[in-house]
Amino acid sequence: MNTRKDKILWVDDEIDVLRPYVIFLQEKNYEVTLATNGQDAIDICQNQHFDIIFLDENMPGISGLETLAKIKQIDATVPIVMITKSEEENLMDMAIGNKIADYLIKPVNPKQILLALKKNIHKKDIIQEQATSNYRSDFGQIGMQINESFLYEDWVEVYRKLVFWELELANTKNEMDELLLMQKNDANNLFAKFIKKNYLSWFEHPDTRPLISPDVFKKKVFPLLDAGEKVFFLLIDNFRLDQWRIIRDNILSQYFTITDDDVYCSILPTATQYARNAIFSGMMPLQLQQTFPELWIEEEGEENKNQNEEALIASQIKRFRKPYTFVYRKVNNSAFGEKLVELLPKTLHNDLNVCVLNFIDMLSHARTESQMIRELANNEEAYRSLTLSWFEHSFAHDLFRELSKQNVKLIVTTDHGAVKVTNPQRVVGDKNTNVNLRYKVSKSLSYNEKEVFEVRNPEKVGLPKPNMSSAYIFATKNDFFAYPNNFNYYVNYFKDTVQHGGISLEEMLVPIAMLEPKK
Repeated sequence: MNTRKDKILWVDDEIDVLRPYVIFLQEKNYEVTLATNGQDAIDICQNQHFDIIFLDENMPGISGLETLAKIKQIDATVPIVMITKSEEENLMDMAIGNKIADYLIKPVNPKQILLALKKNIHKKDIIQEQATSNYRSDFGQIGMQINESFLYEDWVEVYRKLVFWELELANTKNEMDELLLMQKNDANNLFAKFIKKNYLSWFEHPDTRPLISPDVFKKKVFPLLDAGEKVFFLLIDNFRLDQWRIIRDNILSQYFTITDDDVYCSILPTATQYARNAIFSGMMPLQLQQTFPELWIEEEGEENKNQNEEALIASQIKRFRKPYTFVYRKVNNSAFGEKLVELLPKTLHNDLNVCVLNFIDMLSHARTESQMIRELANNEEAYRSLTLSWFEHSFAHDLFRELSKQNVKLIVTTDHGAVKVTNPQRVVGDKNTNVNLRYKVSKSLSYNEKEVFEVRNPEKVGLPKPNMSSAYIFATKNDFFAYPNNFNYYVNYFKDTVQHGGISLEEMLVPIAMLEPKK
């Protein structure tokens, strides 16, 4: 058992006044060191590390602010609580500018001191304990919701809750992690059954289906344009709900008001060729293939499957007889992203700006192909952290910051999400079978029917058939397809990677949000 006491340095020239505080803190199991001036405090910090420092602002000799700056040079991580009699705004600004942890006005009482200790030393532990307790209380209710989710809206609510707790429990590293993972697996298992049972009916009764990929422009973009708004439509490829939440809460909330934080359902396959083309064309892939065969690239085609996106957007605007001007850009590297930010003010005269950011999709592929990225993003929490770090330090942050200065409605969404795969399912196909690990399409497939969602009549779910007898199969839960040849190597290479194309909450229920710049 760790019996180490938290160490406090208290710097104040009125040493006698501190005695009651010292006794109070010692009774609370803190170790307190006193200093009567700034220079002594600096000398002490040269030789000892403290968990927190209480620093009087007004002392003879070196001032509190000067002492603060020099202590920060010695130990930049130690939280320092400034204590002063003054409430002058400029003094507070200087103290905050020097990165104080807290600010107390004399006279202080023991409860204020205890609160400062809890906020600055024990905050993480308290948050984790409270999150663990709250999730434990909510565990049974979530389990009931999972088992009683019969409608699409039920599953959206379940997934929102699971993502909420995934973010709340990040860094807890206790038994709650295992419980949450178990609930996510249970949820994905039952969600797959829900999709198997209901997906076909969405195309038989399109008026009652949820918002899916080909509906995005019709339901979300055109109404804003029709109301006279300028719209910036930003699609971040392969962007999950949990990734959206951390970027929203840590970065975007300072620039934008989120006016509509929604979720829509990506079509199957949850792959760029299908889902993104459906968004930009406003059509299911089969209709797109039949209406604009020159814009549809078949599975076996070697061309880039999304090379016609600008033409697809133009076709949708024309089909709905909209008079809107638009500009389209796809960003695959930082240099072009920086150029986009530079050119942004010159393009906003258009009614609609459409931008595709491909970084997160590239990151997910790199997590498969690069050992270094696997190490950096070896679990879901690390994967989210890497996403946030990229966003914070990339042109994307600059792009949002620039957009926050413009009179524009911003829509942020994606074409599909991705799921971490752990369980191989054997599949055998002919030489023309596609390579995706989460769905297969071929005229000759052998597989375990109980473990997949099979679509023998692709036209009934809006999918083209490369051959007259082609069928699709979709992996569910955390499964991925592996060929029997060289099976063990294949499994070891792809296990614990992030994939998309199949059926899971992470792949299908994806964010779509409307943002307004804060005025």
